[in-house]
Amino acid sequence: MPDWSSLAPQHGTLAEGAHWLPVRVFFEDTDAGGIVYHANYLKFMERARSDFARLIGIDQNAMMEGDDPLAFVVKRIDIDYARPAKLDDALVVETRLQVLKGASMESRQIVRRGEEIMTQATVRIACLDRNGRPRRFPDAVRLAFAPFEIQDQPMSSGNPK
Repeated sequence: MPDWSSLAPQHGTLAEGAHWLPVRVFFEDTDAGGIVYHANYLKFMERARSDFARLIGIDQNAMMEGDDPLAFVVKRIDIDYARPAKLDDALVVETRLQVLKGASMESRQIVRRGEEIMTQATVRIACLDRNGRPRRFPDAVRLAFAPFEIQDQPMSSGNPK
């Protein structure tokens, strides 16, 4: 039996003030036309945001299961599909925190194939309590994200170095 201890689930990296997640396009990600189905870009971006949180020490399960449960939810997405990605493409999702407010944050996400921009989006995330009401981010969450807040600096032109 192989030594599974060296294998890890897909994860990204933190570099240049951003989070970077590699994504391979599989057959299940494509539509009848052979290109990535539009909703799957949202999945790629969600995975990147979740991995970003995990890498900076935010345990979303613990947040949802605590004495005062809180959750991150997508409030708004503005997305532009620039070029189609295809089966077996190697993509990278770049996530940059633009603004961190009391109970919401806004990120820019770009999906690239090499230097080509395939899709880009601005995503607003809200912090909600168990009743669906906005709540301020806990101090630990704010402190974890704060170093990544860039407030309207331009996105990078490519993959991390």
